[in-house]
Amino acid sequence: MHWLTLNNGACVRYAAPDDTPFFPAIGFALEDPAGLIQMGGALTPDWLLAAYQRGIFPWFSSGDPILWWCPDPRTILIPNEFNLTRSLAKVIRNGGFTVTYDTAFHSVIDACAYTRDETWIMPEMIAGYKQLHQQGYAHSVEVWLDDELVGGLYGIALGKVFFGESMFAKANNASKVALATLCQQLFQWGFDLIDCQFSTIHLLSLGAKEVSRNVFLTRLEHALKQPTELGKWHELNAKQTSGIDL
Repeated sequence: MHWLTLNNGACVRYAAPDDTPFFPAIGFALEDPAGLIQMGGALTPDWLLAAYQRGIFPWFSSGDPILWWCPDPRTILIPNEFNLTRSLAKVIRNGGFTVTYDTAFHSVIDACAYTRDETWIMPEMIAGYKQLHQQGYAHSVEVWLDDELVGGLYGIALGKVFFGESMFAKANNASKVALATLCQQLFQWGFDLIDCQFSTIHLLSLGAKEVSRNVFLTRLEHALKQPTELGKWHELNAKQTSGIDL
């Protein structure tokens, strides 16, 4: 492992793929690029788990090295603060959607990666998350319409935090239905927050908010003191339909 100097003069730590997973103190996160804390390493389960436990996640484009981030501010969604509008509630009640958990993880992550023009979900990233799903850490929410997968999301659950990674929709409101259903389920399970990473107008409209990195890390530390329930969520008595309490 060693340190690299970027074109702007900033220094960032570089790790080789076979290095033991390790990240520098969060204080080493750069201001430019904002939140970059490390380059290199690998997208294996041990690297990914080490990162999420520190509030760090991978995000990079094709042709780039693996880039690890801990941005400031951080966007989070408190499960019981989801903005369930009247129109979305009507869609959930009458839209014909069925929601399941962990029944089609591979299809969900593939759809998140390949249903958009540009993707940061690289093949090696997909492989790493599929391994985490097999180990019981990574989970998916699937939205079905007439037996067709039309929306969903995936992420990682550690302690009482769900680290949201990506979502997709092939039908109007399908991803909103997935997130709304997930929020209620996580609230029932006592989860503290969903990590949304970066802010978007769409997420803010659904009830997400920005907090400082220090606030996020403090909440993360508290939530990670709770045990992680490993396994498929539909085997942990997760709800199998979109029958949200409205």
